[in-house]
Amino acid sequence: MAGGTFLTQNKIRPGAYINFKGVAKPLSSLGTRGIMTMPVPMSWGDTITELLSTELIDGKSLPKIGYTAFDEESQIFREALKNAYKAIIYRLDTGGTKAAAVLTPLTATAKYAGIVGNEISVSVVENTAANAFDVITIFRNVEKDRQTVTTVGELEDNDWVVFSGTGNVVANAGVTLKGGTNGTVSDATYANYLNAIKAYNWNTMAIPQDASSQTQNFITFIESQRDTFGKKVQAVLYNVDADYEGIISVAQGYKTTDETISPTTFVAYVAGLTAGANPNESNTYHVIPGAVSIVYPNGVTPYGNEEIIEALQAGKFVLSTRQDGAVVVEQDINTLHTFTPDKGYAFSKNRVIRTLDEINNSVALLFERSYIGKVNNNDDGRNIFKSDIINYLNTLQNISAIQNFDPTVDIQIYAGEAIDAVVVDLAIQPVDSMEKLYMTVMVG
Repeated sequence: MAGGTFLTQNKIRPGAYINFKGVAKPLSSLGTRGIMTMPVPMSWGDTITELLSTELIDGKSLPKIGYTAFDEESQIFREALKNAYKAIIYRLDTGGTKAAAVLTPLTATAKYAGIVGNEISVSVVENTAANAFDVITIFRNVEKDRQTVTTVGELEDNDWVVFSGTGNVVANAGVTLKGGTNGTVSDATYANYLNAIKAYNWNTMAIPQDASSQTQNFITFIESQRDTFGKKVQAVLYNVDADYEGIISVAQGYKTTDETISPTTFVAYVAGLTAGANPNESNTYHVIPGAVSIVYPNGVTPYGNEEIIEALQAGKFVLSTRQDGAVVVEQDINTLHTFTPDKGYAFSKNRVIRTLDEINNSVALLFERSYIGKVNNNDDGRNIFKSDIINYLNTLQNISAIQNFDPTVDIQIYAGEAIDAVVVDLAIQPVDSMEKLYMTVMVG
């Protein structure tokens, strides 16, 4: 059977052709999920761009990144936003050149560096009715901005160009901006990304490149965010052995009938998938829409049963083929594979980690918003805090993220050693999804 994605309804072979659709922003009393982040080289855009899945579809992404969902160049963004509702994109390249054109006495300079700027043109047309001139900005043969002015100083910058110069504008049939070039990527730009992204709220980071020289820096960053600053996030990296619940390792991609998703690009897909999953959801056996086969790195042969088992035991997030031919996520796990009494097998399951992270982040936010500096640290104040936590945990239990929670025995709140300190002791049982069936059939 054929399959894949479609831009127009022009397929010949029978099959399921599944298009990219926007992911709705989650609305619930729980913490907001569905936000991923990634650093990527770009041909257009600001240093940091917040891109919604709906914007990639409806064309609003065009002035932000230079492309829409239907452009080949947007593959990495499509993959990231198939399951996340927002991507915080960091432009990884630096040193590029902005395209420009002179329409004396007017100069039009592209808003951003990159080759996309070379697809912009500006023309000046006489507007006799207004006794003035229309300055028109065009991108890929589509008018994007029109301003009626007499002098250069009256012009306002738009989403595409910055205007400069002095004097009266004059008619010009049109000039295409030239000289726009992309920048380059260095180890320093990755460090700049990690520093910049600290200020944003997100769930999962993707590093959709084989940036092996920076691997340890990414791992250390996630460890510090989780363990030092209490910001419970995860990262998806290409082919690493981090042995840590905050890192997911990907080393496969997939093919549809229309395109190939490389293993490094699949990193972005997994990051979006992980970010978009709720605490009561597992991505085990998640079907990759339109996938017809699995892509392996150069030199790696397709996995058989033994290879899949070995990969899972090493903490690899792998794809496999279901009995009906569908390409699926074998198991929703992270790289933790060395288990201890404090962190057992359950900590390798991403659904469990999402639940634990949800509790951490939501209770911390509740405390910051409603209690710090506002509520007395006495029995009455602590009981109010306890009641709020119980209500929140009951919500998690109602959606089967946790189970067997008994507020009479599983939570205790008391004063800490310092006069302003509060201590919470909490016992919870995260719920995982069914994954293994052991069935005995007696015949007699």
